[in-house]
Amino acid sequence: MLRYLATLLLGCLLSTHLLAADPAPAEEQPAEPEAVLQGGLLGALADGLDSAAQELDLDAHLVDAWRLRTDRAAKEMERLVDRHSAGDSLQLAGDFMLLTLAWAACFALLTTLGRWVARRAAGTPWLRARKRASSLLGYLLPYTLPALASLPLTLYASRFLDPSVARALGLSLAYATSSGLFSTSIILCLVTLFDAGHKRAAVAVIKRLAPRPLFLIGFLAAWSDALTSPQIARQLGGNITASIAVATGLIATFIFASLVIRLRRPVAQLIRNRAFKDRQQHRAVQETLRIFSLLWYLPILLMILVSAIHLVGAGAESHKALQNALLTTVLLVSTVFLSTLLQHLLAPGDADAAQRVRPYKELLRSLAHALLRIAMAVAFIELLGRIWGFSVIDFALSNSLGQAISNSLSSIGLILLVTWLLWVVLDTAIQEALKPPAGRRAARQPSTRVRTILPMLRNAIKVVLVVICTITTMANLGINVAPLLAGAGVIGLAIGFGSQQLVQDVITGLFILIEDTISIGDWVVLDSGHAGTVESLTIRTLRLRDGKGFVHSVPFGQIKAVTNQSRQFAYAFFSVQFTYDSDVDESLALIHEVGQSISDDPLLRINLQGPLQVFGVDRMDLNGFVLTAQFRTISGGQYAVSRAFNERLKKRVDQTEHVSFAQVYPMPVRSVSA
Repeated sequence: MLRYLATLLLGCLLSTHLLAADPAPAEEQPAEPEAVLQGGLLGALADGLDSAAQELDLDAHLVDAWRLRTDRAAKEMERLVDRHSAGDSLQLAGDFMLLTLAWAACFALLTTLGRWVARRAAGTPWLRARKRASSLLGYLLPYTLPALASLPLTLYASRFLDPSVARALGLSLAYATSSGLFSTSIILCLVTLFDAGHKRAAVAVIKRLAPRPLFLIGFLAAWSDALTSPQIARQLGGNITASIAVATGLIATFIFASLVIRLRRPVAQLIRNRAFKDRQQHRAVQETLRIFSLLWYLPILLMILVSAIHLVGAGAESHKALQNALLTTVLLVSTVFLSTLLQHLLAPGDADAAQRVRPYKELLRSLAHALLRIAMAVAFIELLGRIWGFSVIDFALSNSLGQAISNSLSSIGLILLVTWLLWVVLDTAIQEALKPPAGRRAARQPSTRVRTILPMLRNAIKVVLVVICTITTMANLGINVAPLLAGAGVIGLAIGFGSQQLVQDVITGLFILIEDTISIGDWVVLDSGHAGTVESLTIRTLRLRDGKGFVHSVPFGQIKAVTNQSRQFAYAFFSVQFTYDSDVDESLALIHEVGQSISDDPLLRINLQGPLQVFGVDRMDLNGFVLTAQFRTISGGQYAVSRAFNERLKKRVDQTEHVSFAQVYPMPVRSVSA
């Protein structure tokens, strides 16, 4: 996300430079001191737009210029027709057909040979196992290499012809056709590199829709470039060639725009479709790619619009606008390709290797990846400016407007980078603290206290970093944050006075969490009568699920006393009352026997932390004597042990004649005589 934001901000720098570019002055004027720009980035942009609005001067005579050019082109056409007789016309047609047939014969022969070689090579075991390499040969051998080789052979054949209009047209069409085939095959080769896995469907759609429009774009762009060359302009006339070049350039831009619109969804699939592991581990990057995939074609359409406007108004330099547009497209495709290649180079080789990499080494790898992408974005914008005739770096260092914008952008970029780096470092440390040690069976697991407090601390750190980053970014944009901070302080003070109970809940909850009184998974009984298993802890409330499955949310401020029944150990306590005619020794022996059977049970002894402790005769009353005993168990295991002990003791007493349980007899009620 950081690299795309940096790209967007630097794009603003470019647009401001375009709008604020000073036209050449008609006459010398005394230099005026540059005004000091204030107001941060927004103020610098506003000043740049104001100066551009004052200095922008559109040519109001564009229609007259085109009318004049059309008239001159018509006169050149009349002179061209009058200059050649009927015999010359037949000779010119013959020369044109000769060059055209020479190029077509060379290309057909080389294409046939290339297809034969490609089929033979595709049958080898090495290429049969590598589909993408086989597809690349299917474009390079039948199309790319023949297109490159046919043009020199045609140029050699043209040496035997006299310079003429037919020779110039034949060479220009041969050059344009070779260029269209070469550019189309190269772009399809780049698309073939993505033909793998989940991107295969999008690549198939691009291969089905793109070849013809790409050929037409390359053909028309190359023909427009060839027509404006001095050799052909001397043969046909400068106004004729310039007019045809503008027309072909406009047709090429319209075809390019329609192709971009038709391919917006397949290309979006190529951008955002990544492996499932990458989508799960880098959700922020995936979201950034998803947004970029929805907007990728808009800058290209804007570039096409600028190119079309430039073609209409640029006059003799119209072919350069189309060249710049095509170079921009090549630069964009190359940047995306290098970015994908960089991602594959810096990614771990497999899942096992990714797990073996230490978290902070992975952090350094991610940081290096982000910095390289930022550098690629800056280089892309600088090269884009060089293509269109200006330099971002020179603009940033040449005047006060550029310095103000570059300083603001540098500050904002540094703030975003430092914030992101702090968040990644702290988040990595928290995640590692929560993660159980790998490969160590007896290693100490994270405590429930750690699992409870660290997620809350992580959320608090995120909120603090976002707030600080937002405030500092707004300040660098030129927004006065002092009233905002003052208003936030007043609102916070009002909320503090009006929500004392909320503050009490938060403070009490913090102390409960710090003192580790309650943790997730504990069974607790509150003084308010609520009891259950702790499901979650927020900064203000405690959530319990009782034995019936109901969920209770209790604010921390209402908790005065907590009985935690899930800490370290518990006791399974037994109090059994026998009749006075029962044998005491035999009763004690039965209790010991049942306790030993529980200790020997493989399912029950995992809950025990020691043998049965028998305390003897605890008390005597009118109904009999009471014997007491207890087991020390793990937390929560006392219930299963108590149920098993009572069941087994009841069965053993029923099988014994000299021992019986006492019963409570009600006192007889004496009647009172009148």
